Amino acid sequence: MAELNPVVICLSRSGQATAFCVAAALNAPVHGREGRCDRADAYFPNALDHVRMLFQAGHPVIGVCAAGILVRAVAPVLTNKRSEPPVIAIPDDGSTVIPLLGGHHGANRLAKQIAEVLGGHAAVTTAGDVALGVALDEPPLGWKLANPQDAKSVMMAMLSGEKPIISGENIWDLEEGDGPVRLITSEAPADAGAETLVYHPQRFALGLGCARGCDVDEMWDLVQESLASANIAPGSVACVASLDLKADEPAMIETARRLGVPYQIFDAEALELEAPRLANPSDVVFSEVGCHGVSEGAALAAAGTEVVLIVEKRKTANATSAIARAPEVITELAGRSRGKLSIVSIGPGQHSWRTPEASQLIADAEELVGYGLYIDILGPLAAGKTRSDFPLGGEEDRCRYALEQAGKGKNVALICSGDAGIYAMGALVYELLDRGPEAMGVSDAARRVEVVSTPGVSALQGAAARAGAPLGHDFCAISLSDLLTPREDILKRLKAAAEGDFVIAFYNPVSKRRRTLLAEARDILLQHRPADTPVMLASSLGRPEEFVRYRKLSELEVDEVDMLTVVLVGSSHSKLAELGEGPRMYTPRGYARKIDGDLAK
Repeated sequence: MAELNPVVICLSRSGQATAFCVAAALNAPVHGREGRCDRADAYFPNALDHVRMLFQAGHPVIGVCAAGILVRAVAPVLTNKRSEPPVIAIPDDGSTVIPLLGGHHGANRLAKQIAEVLGGHAAVTTAGDVALGVALDEPPLGWKLANPQDAKSVMMAMLSGEKPIISGENIWDLEEGDGPVRLITSEAPADAGAETLVYHPQRFALGLGCARGCDVDEMWDLVQESLASANIAPGSVACVASLDLKADEPAMIETARRLGVPYQIFDAEALELEAPRLANPSDVVFSEVGCHGVSEGAALAAAGTEVVLIVEKRKTANATSAIARAPEVITELAGRSRGKLSIVSIGPGQHSWRTPEASQLIADAEELVGYGLYIDILGPLAAGKTRSDFPLGGEEDRCRYALEQAGKGKNVALICSGDAGIYAMGALVYELLDRGPEAMGVSDAARRVEVVSTPGVSALQGAAARAGAPLGHDFCAISLSDLLTPREDILKRLKAAAEGDFVIAFYNPVSKRRRTLLAEARDILLQHRPADTPVMLASSLGRPEEFVRYRKLSELEVDEVDMLTVVLVGSSHSKLAELGEGPRMYTPRGYARKIDGDLAK
C-alpha cells in the first residue's frame, strides 16, 4: 500500500503560520479546528476524534499543538508499531519538532526535514538516531532490508560499542570495524541472522507473460528459477510488470504479492517501443497482442532507459519471464497500476460508525465517486481529492463511471451510505462486471480492475441499536420501492414475511410519488400480528437531526414517514419496555422458555 501524504493539524490562530509553513514544505493540507482557525484547507469540530480518524486511515499526522493532545487521540487505537503512521508534535512557535510515533518508519526523517524548514530542533529520541545517526530498519529509498526482525539485536550490539563489518556499499556512511555484527548490501541472496543485516538494492524489473488462467505455482516456480539463474535475491526486485491485457491474471497478481512489490502494466504500444531491444522478438506474439514481446518488453519498459536484460525470456508451457537491470535503484515506477475500485460503506453518517478500513480506503483513493451528500459527509477526509458527484438516480451511470475510471489505472472509491451490499451499489458494480459488452456492461479495461468491498453499519443495524434489540430473533428486510422491483413481488414477500412472523425492516418506505405500499404493508401485517405490535421509526440515523419514535402497528401513519426513515416492525413476540433510559424495543430469543425447561428437569 502506498504511503499516504501527511496532514498538518492546527488548533489555533497562533499556530497557523507554523502550520502553513510546514504544509508548504511537505505539499500537505492543513486541517483547522472550527472556530479557532480562520485559515485551513478543511475544518473539523473535535481534535481528538479527527486525529484518531486520520491516524486509523494511515495518514502521518503533524500536529501544531501540545503533544498530549495527539497522545490522547491515538492512544486508544495503538496496535502495531510496524504498520502505524508517524505522529509528530510541534509547538505553535515551531521551535521544536517531536516525533512521537513511527520514528523508524518516517517520523524521524520528517521531523528533521520540518526542523530544517522551521529553523528549529528535531527532538529525536530513538536510540539509533541519537547515538549513531541511522535507523537500521529504515533503509534509504530503493533499498530493502531482508531481515527486519533482526534489526533490533544488531542495533543493540552497535549501541554497546560494536563497529560493524560492512560488505558492499556503505549506504549509511558508518565507521567500519571488525564485528561481530555485519551489514551487507548485495543484489544476490546472502545469509542473514541475529548479527547480520542484509540490504538489497531494488534495481531489477521482473517482466511476466502468461496464457489466460496460468497456474499460480507454475508462474512462481518459473520466477524463482529465473532469479536463481542470475543469482538475484527476490528482495532486489523493484516491481513486476506485464501487458495491460494481463492486468487481472491471478498468477501475476500473486507473484507481485509474494515478492511484496507493485504490479505495473503497460499497453501494447508502450511495449512495442521496446522492440529494438528485445532479445527474442516474436511475430506470433505481435499478431496476438500488438507487441513483439511481453515479458522482455515489460521488464525493459519498467526498468527505464539505459537498462539491460539480465535474464532473457524463459518459458514454461503457460508462462514467460524476463529480468532487466537498471543502473541505479528504481524509485519511480513506469507504467501504471492495475486500477482499483473500492466499494466503501460509510454507515449512516457519523464518523464513529465508519470502520477504520473504510477510512483507509477513502484515504488511499485518488478519486471519490458518489451521491454528493455522501461525499460531503466525509468532511475533511475528502478534502483535496478529486470528486465526481452524482445526483440521486442514475446509479448505473455512477457505478459505470467509477469502474471506467479505475480501468484507467486510478484508485477510485465509490462512496455508499449504510452498507453498500444492502440495497446499494455493491450488487450493481458486480452486475456491470458480469454483463457482456452486448448487454451494456463495461469496457475490458474496467473488467480487469481490482474490486474490494468494505462493510458498513446498515440502516437496519443503526435503527436496531438505537431501539435496543429488536432483531434479537429472526428478521428480514424488504424494500417498498417498486421502481426496480415489481409491485406484485413486493406484495408476495410482504405476505410471506407476515405469515412467517419475522421482524421486518422496511427500506425505501415512501417517496414523494409512492405513498401506498407502506399502508398496504401495515394492513397485511395486521392480519397476522397484534394491533399493538411495536413499530420504530428512525430518521436520519447517525446525523445531528436524528429522530426516533415508536408507534403501535395499528397507528402507523404514512405521512410521518419520509425517504430518510427506516421502519422497523416487530414480530408478534417483540416488546416495547419502559426502562430507566426510556423506551426500549426488543424481540426475545426464547431464553425464558429454555430456563423454564431446565428448571423443570
